[in-house]
Amino acid sequence: MSIFKVSSRKEQALLQRMKELNICEDDIEETFIRASGPGGQKTNKTSSCVRLHHIPTNIIVKCQRERSQALNRFLARRHLLDQIERMQKGFVKEENLRIEKIRNRKRKRAKRAKKLKLASKTKQSDAKENNDSPENIIDFDS
Repeated sequence: MSIFKVSSRKEQALLQRMKELNICEDDIEETFIRASGPGGQKTNKTSSCVRLHHIPTNIIVKCQRERSQALNRFLARRHLLDQIERMQKGFVKEENLRIEKIRNRKRKRAKRAKKLKLASKTKQSDAKENNDSPENIIDFDS
Protein backbone atom coordinates (compact mmCIF):
# COMPACT_ATOMS: atom_id res chain seq x y z
CA MET A 1 0.00 0.00 0.00
CA SER A 2 1.21 3.46 -0.91
CA ILE A 3 2.22 5.78 1.93
CA PHE A 4 1.96 9.02 -0.03
CA LYS A 5 -1.07 8.34 -2.25
CA VAL A 6 0.98 8.60 -5.44
CA SER A 7 1.77 5.92 -7.97
CA SER A 8 3.97 3.11 -6.70
CA ARG A 9 6.52 3.92 -9.39
CA LYS A 10 6.93 7.49 -8.05
CA GLU A 11 7.11 6.27 -4.49
CA GLN A 12 9.77 3.68 -5.36
CA ALA A 13 11.78 6.35 -7.18
CA LEU A 14 11.61 8.60 -4.09
CA LEU A 15 12.71 5.80 -1.76
CA GLN A 16 15.53 4.82 -4.14
CA ARG A 17 16.72 8.43 -4.26
CA MET A 18 16.66 8.58 -0.45
CA LYS A 19 18.90 5.48 -0.36
CA GLU A 20 21.31 7.02 -2.88
CA LEU A 21 21.66 10.16 -0.76
CA ASN A 22 21.94 8.10 2.47
CA ILE A 23 18.89 9.64 4.09
CA CYS A 24 16.81 7.71 6.62
CA GLU A 25 13.26 8.47 7.66
CA ASP A 26 14.59 8.72 11.23
CA ASP A 27 16.67 11.77 10.20
CA ILE A 28 13.53 13.61 9.09
CA GLU A 29 11.27 15.35 11.59
CA GLU A 30 7.78 15.82 10.14
CA THR A 31 5.16 18.25 11.42
CA PHE A 32 1.76 19.20 10.04
CA ILE A 33 0.55 22.78 10.05
CA ARG A 34 -2.66 24.43 8.96
CA ALA A 35 -2.13 25.81 5.49
CA SER A 36 -2.68 29.46 4.68
CA GLY A 37 -4.17 31.15 1.64
CA PRO A 38 -7.45 30.73 -0.23
CA GLY A 39 -9.76 27.87 0.62
CA GLY A 40 -11.93 29.28 3.38
CA GLN A 41 -13.26 27.05 6.10
CA LYS A 42 -11.72 23.87 4.65
CA THR A 43 -8.20 25.36 4.89
CA ASN A 44 -8.78 26.62 8.40
CA LYS A 45 -9.85 23.18 9.69
CA THR A 46 -7.33 20.80 8.09
CA SER A 47 -3.59 20.58 8.64
CA SER A 48 -2.55 19.91 5.07
CA CYS A 49 0.71 21.87 5.15
CA VAL A 50 3.77 19.68 5.74
CA ARG A 51 7.01 20.89 7.34
CA LEU A 52 10.07 18.65 7.13
CA HIS A 53 13.24 19.23 9.13
CA HIS A 54 16.31 17.21 8.13
CA ILE A 55 18.20 17.11 11.42
CA PRO A 56 21.78 16.33 10.19
CA THR A 57 21.86 19.18 7.65
CA ASN A 58 19.38 21.47 9.45
CA ILE A 59 17.41 22.00 6.23
CA ILE A 60 13.74 22.91 6.68
CA VAL A 61 11.22 22.48 3.87
CA LYS A 62 7.56 23.51 3.93
CA CYS A 63 5.01 22.40 1.33
CA GLN A 64 1.36 23.42 1.00
CA ARG A 65 0.99 23.22 -2.76
CA GLU A 66 -1.83 20.66 -2.83
CA ARG A 67 -4.98 20.23 -0.74
CA SER A 68 -4.03 16.66 0.15
CA GLN A 69 -1.73 16.12 3.12
CA ALA A 70 -0.41 12.85 1.67
CA LEU A 71 0.55 14.49 -1.61
CA ASN A 72 2.17 17.40 0.21
CA ARG A 73 4.22 14.89 2.24
CA PHE A 74 5.53 13.38 -1.00
CA LEU A 75 6.26 16.77 -2.59
CA ALA A 76 8.00 18.05 0.53
CA ARG A 77 10.26 15.00 0.63
CA ARG A 78 11.11 15.43 -3.03
CA HIS A 79 11.97 19.10 -2.45
CA LEU A 80 14.06 18.19 0.60
CA LEU A 81 16.01 15.65 -1.46
CA ASP A 82 16.64 18.31 -4.12
CA GLN A 83 18.03 20.68 -1.48
CA ILE A 84 20.27 18.00 0.06
CA GLU A 85 21.52 16.87 -3.35
CA ARG A 86 22.41 20.45 -4.28
CA MET A 87 24.31 20.79 -1.03
CA GLN A 88 26.14 17.46 -1.33
CA LYS A 89 27.12 17.76 -4.98
CA GLY A 90 28.25 21.37 -4.78
CA PHE A 91 25.46 22.86 -6.85
CA VAL A 92 25.01 25.50 -4.16
CA LYS A 93 27.92 27.56 -5.51
CA GLU A 94 26.61 27.30 -9.07
CA GLU A 95 23.13 28.30 -7.89
CA ASN A 96 24.53 31.32 -6.02
CA LEU A 97 26.53 32.35 -9.10
CA ARG A 98 23.43 32.08 -11.26
CA ILE A 99 21.41 34.19 -8.82
CA GLU A 100 24.19 36.80 -8.61
CA LYS A 101 24.34 36.97 -12.40
CA ILE A 102 20.59 37.65 -12.55
CA ARG A 103 20.91 40.34 -9.86
CA ASN A 104 23.68 42.07 -11.82
CA ARG A 105 21.59 41.94 -14.98
CA LYS A 106 18.63 43.51 -13.18
CA ARG A 107 20.89 46.15 -11.61
CA LYS A 108 22.27 47.12 -15.05
CA ARG A 109 18.77 47.23 -16.49
CA ALA A 110 17.56 49.49 -13.69
CA LYS A 111 20.58 51.77 -14.08
CA ARG A 112 19.99 52.03 -17.84
CA ALA A 113 16.29 52.78 -17.35
CA LYS A 114 17.11 55.48 -14.79
CA LYS A 115 19.62 57.05 -17.17
CA LEU A 116 17.11 57.07 -20.04
CA LYS A 117 14.42 58.56 -17.83
CA LEU A 118 16.77 61.32 -16.67
CA ALA A 119 17.80 62.06 -20.27
CA SER A 120 14.13 62.28 -21.26
CA LYS A 121 13.39 64.68 -18.40
CA THR A 122 16.41 66.83 -19.29
CA LYS A 123 15.33 66.97 -22.93
CA GLN A 124 11.80 67.93 -21.93
CA SER A 125 12.97 70.67 -19.55
CA ASP A 126 15.31 72.07 -22.22
CA ALA A 127 12.45 72.19 -24.71
CA LYS A 128 10.23 73.88 -22.14
CA GLU A 129 12.97 76.39 -21.32
CA ASN A 130 13.41 77.27 -25.01
CA ASN A 131 9.68 77.88 -25.42
CA ASP A 132 9.56 80.35 -22.49
CA SER A 133 12.57 82.43 -23.56
CA PRO A 134 11.90 86.17 -24.25
CA GLU A 135 12.75 85.76 -27.96
CA ASN A 136 9.78 83.42 -28.44
CA ILE A 137 7.28 85.65 -26.68
CA ILE A 138 5.41 87.91 -29.12
CA ASP A 139 4.23 91.21 -27.73
CA PHE A 140 0.92 92.15 -29.36
CA ASP A 141 0.77 95.61 -27.74
CA SER A 142 3.49 97.17 -29.88
